[in-house]
Amino acid sequence: MTSVPPPAAELSADQARRIALRAQGFLGAPARRAGVPGVLRHLGAVQLDTISVLARSHELIPYARLGAVGRRTVEEAYWSGGRTFEYWSHAACILPVEEWPHFAFRRRAYRSRPHWHHDLPDGAYETVIKQLRTEGPLTATELGGAKNGGEWWDWSESKVAVERALMYGEVVCTERRSWKRVYDLAERALPDAVLHDDLDDTECLRRLVALAGQSLGVGTRADIADYHRLKGEQFDAVVADSGLVPVTVQGWAKPAWADPAALATEPRGRHRTTLLSPFDSLVWERARTERIFGFTHRLEAYVPKPKRIHGYFAMPLLTGGKLQGRVDPAREGSTLVARQVSLEGRKAVAPMAEALLEAASWVGCTDVRLERVDAPELRGPLAQEIARALA
Repeated sequence: MTSVPPPAAELSADQARRIALRAQGFLGAPARRAGVPGVLRHLGAVQLDTISVLARSHELIPYARLGAVGRRTVEEAYWSGGRTFEYWSHAACILPVEEWPHFAFRRRAYRSRPHWHHDLPDGAYETVIKQLRTEGPLTATELGGAKNGGEWWDWSESKVAVERALMYGEVVCTERRSWKRVYDLAERALPDAVLHDDLDDTECLRRLVALAGQSLGVGTRADIADYHRLKGEQFDAVVADSGLVPVTVQGWAKPAWADPAALATEPRGRHRTTLLSPFDSLVWERARTERIFGFTHRLEAYVPKPKRIHGYFAMPLLTGGKLQGRVDPAREGSTLVARQVSLEGRKAVAPMAEALLEAASWVGCTDVRLERVDAPELRGPLAQEIARALA
């Protein structure tokens, strides 16, 4: 691990929390005027996932920051006008197109990778590239089929080839049709200004560490490296030249770094009350969420049902700049169903009702039904708050 110079500032735990909220667009919300594209630029990455409960996670991210923005508006902001590309960052993510050059280090690593999960028959890669060149943007189905008919990862030759081409950077995803990727040649789909791998690994890593620091406001080595899934030693190699400054945070056991701009002014502004996707970058890293908010959060979608504690897709409740509960939602026709609700005390009742009602309206539901509330004594007050607003 790199040696850490003396801290530039000492922050209280509360200051660090508010800095993180502002950096993520929840306090002061500096990206609101720029809409969904502004949210993406501000965060640097929006994680994609197949799960859809109220909506898919990439829709929930701008909703949490901007309110009930139209879902068509969200989709168009991501996949029209050549403003974005999909690539492996924190996970599979939507990224601002101007950051394409800074992932050259990862494309080079994929190109030199000796072993893959899927074998690729001779000529399959070249066939897919030729087909895209002659026929234009295509889905995996249009390229010859996505699956062989077996398990989830039993991909067809064309699907393996086009995904390999995406990792190499020869192909990009230009849009989604019914959640299927539409592939095109990078040389045709990306602006000439960004279509290069000229930056060396050090410059790529320096930029991504700086971006992660800006998006988090303040974070430990692990926080910042994890934002774009860098290795700790990659962080160590560039942090001194990244522009981030070392700080200490009360109650944090490990050294931290901050974006100097985040330290320049005291975080002020509106606090959003909303439900968060479990894949939201405010909470996607469990240890950081516990450290900043004192809130233990785990996605349980892949946990066997009998072992789940809070539900399949439990969404944390953000209110007053703190995490005050969670709900596992579902939809039945025009009803939003709160299958399981947990609240951090009586003060969280009204905010949870507000968040449920706003979410219901956003996805076109006209009613909210409570099922299980972990604290039975809070079920009545929560039901009353919801009924009062719906009356």
